Amino acid sequence: MQGVRFIKKIKKVLYVIFGFVFLGLGILGIILPLLPTTPFLLLASGCFVRGSEKFEAWFKGTKIYKDHLEEFVRNRAMTLRQKIIINLFADSMIAIPFILSDSTIVRIVLLLIVIYKYYYFIYRIKTVKGAKLSSE
Repeated sequence: MQGVRFIKKIKKVLYVIFGFVFLGLGILGIILPLLPTTPFLLLASGCFVRGSEKFEAWFKGTKIYKDHLEEFVRNRAMTLRQKIIINLFADSMIAIPFILSDSTIVRIVLLLIVIYKYYYFIYRIKTVKGAKLSSE
């Protein structure tokens, strides 16, 4: 029983640590236009939810959360600019293993991931005007 509690505590600590790492990357994304803000902040939020109620509440109270995630979480919507930046960043990350891989199967899987990603962004996430949502 002690071991199980210890492992759960370690997992929660790791989630909080990763939450801060993704928060840092999200903040960098605010400053650097090529780095997408929203996915990193979503990852940070997910990590804080799993890691600590205190950190989750703190993060949801920050200006960063309110400016960059609150509308997305509430409405499941992004601006066209946000969608383009996220997809270009993801495509560039997927292109690296695609180029470096000699395996046809790996390349096919990566292409399927890209196709699904575009399907999801086009048909599952609403596109809104940039007036209410902040830009990346």
